[in-house]
Amino acid sequence: MLDVEVLMPKMGESVAEATITKWLKEEGETVELDEPLLEIATDKVDSEIPSPYEGVLSKKLYKEGDVVQVGKPIAMIGSDSAVAQPSPAAPAAPSQPEPQAPRPAIVSHAPSEVAVAEYPVQTKSGDRFYSPLVRNIARMEGISLDELDNIAGTGNNGRLTKKDLLAYISTRSRNTSANGMATAKTEAPAPEAPVASPEKQEAPAPVSAPAASVSGQDEVIEMDRMRKLIAEHMVMSKHTSPHVTSCVEADVTNLVLWRDKVKNAFEKREGEKLTFTPLFIEAIVKAIKDFPMINVSVDGSKIILKKNINIGMAAALPSGNLIVPVLRNADRMNLLGLTKTVNDLANRARNNKLQPDEIQGGTYTVTNVGTFGNVFGTPIINQPQVAIMATGIIKKKPVVIETPAGDTIGIRHMMFLSHSYDHRVVDGALGGKFVRRVADYLEQFDVNRDI
Repeated sequence: MLDVEVLMPKMGESVAEATITKWLKEEGETVELDEPLLEIATDKVDSEIPSPYEGVLSKKLYKEGDVVQVGKPIAMIGSDSAVAQPSPAAPAAPSQPEPQAPRPAIVSHAPSEVAVAEYPVQTKSGDRFYSPLVRNIARMEGISLDELDNIAGTGNNGRLTKKDLLAYISTRSRNTSANGMATAKTEAPAPEAPVASPEKQEAPAPVSAPAASVSGQDEVIEMDRMRKLIAEHMVMSKHTSPHVTSCVEADVTNLVLWRDKVKNAFEKREGEKLTFTPLFIEAIVKAIKDFPMINVSVDGSKIILKKNINIGMAAALPSGNLIVPVLRNADRMNLLGLTKTVNDLANRARNNKLQPDEIQGGTYTVTNVGTFGNVFGTPIINQPQVAIMATGIIKKKPVVIETPAGDTIGIRHMMFLSHSYDHRVVDGALGGKFVRRVADYLEQFDVNRDI
């Protein structure tokens, strides 16, 4: 029986490392081909890793909680079937393989995406852990590991978060600018207040909310990893973009009547349900074509106009967390294609089967708060995008209907659409016209349409 290496798999172009969160097999246990071997977590998504061989798990090379680079061996499996297909890490000849440079990682950095080189294998300085995202930002800003060690962290056990690092960088830049001005103006009068020595000029810790008081009857629940990432991303978005929200009410009676008419036949023919989400996405895609400046991102003082229309859809997980899988090139799909893609992504999101690349690259996001019975919402922009739409619950209401014979009152299916946008680049006119155009497309839905 030959011992073969199991490598940390590649989890997307922008993912260079992953954390082992749980081993599903113990040493000495039999492992089947493609049977789940362990669970890993990246900055993007959590995944199960299937075994590439069948045999016996002879050795784990890392413990739960360890961070491992992509392509590194993580376990050894004793396998007879692997003789004909050696591990990809083993060289074909006995000669020493040439060292390979670490793969660049793509880091979201308030809010542009910048390709930067990873730090070497080291993930800790002393006893302090730094996530790949934090280390990449530090590398880009020229911050050494020694300097990182001196930055106060607000995360669990004093862990340095992305928010802490960005706040430090902002303060550091102001201090550098101020020191430069003082050097240039050699004849400037001495400052009234004494200046601390350089070794004492440390950046202040980021301002955080006061600590909550806890009584003996309260239960303290630690955030899971995904909730921490969501929290950091949402705070960063509100800090980055001045949010404005516009709302309209749409009469979607034709849409509802059409779906009621075709949904049973569609499910029988295709084996899956026809939900409202692909219908909403289709209307949003049409409106983006009419108003392409909604499909942009911001890089400093530059606006990047996206040619592809990639729609993210917020999906609730059984844990209560949210994830946003992306429908790439949604403008190239017909309604049947949108429906099947939406259902596939939603199902795999609920079962933790998404790949990291499937939650990246979105240019606009929609979230269906009507699923939870909400009338409308004010969603937070999914950076580095500049807009997001929330679709509310569809309810029957008495509505004034204008007819050639005069006004009348009828029962109609009504819903609210709320559109949050980045006021740095999307003004009220554009943001308001866009959500109104989406409502127009929904209201004008053809009740005789085929799918």
